[in-house]
Amino acid sequence: MLLAILSDIHGNREAFEAVLAAADAAGAERFVVLGDIVGYGADPEWCAETARALTQAGAIVLRGNHDDAVGNASVTMNQTATMALEWTRRQLGSDTRAFLAGLPFKARDGDCLFVHADASAPSDWNYVLDASDAGQHLDACEARVSFCGHVHKPALYCSAVGGRITHFCPVAATPVPLLQQRRWLAVMGAVGQPRDGNPCAAFALYDTENAELRFLRAAYDVETAAGKIRAAGLPLSLADRLFEGR
Repeated sequence: MLLAILSDIHGNREAFEAVLAAADAAGAERFVVLGDIVGYGADPEWCAETARALTQAGAIVLRGNHDDAVGNASVTMNQTATMALEWTRRQLGSDTRAFLAGLPFKARDGDCLFVHADASAPSDWNYVLDASDAGQHLDACEARVSFCGHVHKPALYCSAVGGRITHFCPVAATPVPLLQQRRWLAVMGAVGQPRDGNPCAAFALYDTENAELRFLRAAYDVETAAGKIRAAGLPLSLADRLFEGR
């Protein structure tokens, strides 16, 4: 099966639409959304409704920390994220809030584990930033192949015999065979707010039969997405960073 795996949509309708279209064009048979559907962007309700429609079509959709924060008034974030969170809460209907609150923190499907953050403590929202963090994740993960988001920068880690962790910087569109004798963690970039210097929306395609992974990018209408953020009165930095992918 060809899985389209994406994360960190962050209320960016234009980026989400571009990724869905690109994945469909590539022949994706099932979608996996690793959380943070809302937050930062100007279309949280549309993005959440679209994610809910995907679940009804058989997709795996997980809860991210921004999704979780919608219903948790005690959550503390930096000033910009807090302003966006408070605005997002006001945009969401009760059904959407219930949908986000009911999403799982992780999901297992065959030999794959899907989670928003570090698998050792999914609800603590720890970041996988380096090989040490990846090792902690893999130690807690029984699946041979796992996928996470949260970091907004694509990365790939593997554990060989002896437990040594190797870090790879993925090259877009280049197929990567996930060799059977190793265990793997693929960190998705962000659909709606990339932070690796590339403004294009990030996602991946994973062929479960051949154990082959491709990190991909989809160009989208950044100007429109940024304009909506400005028009909503959200922090201008959330719009500006979309153009540089930072």
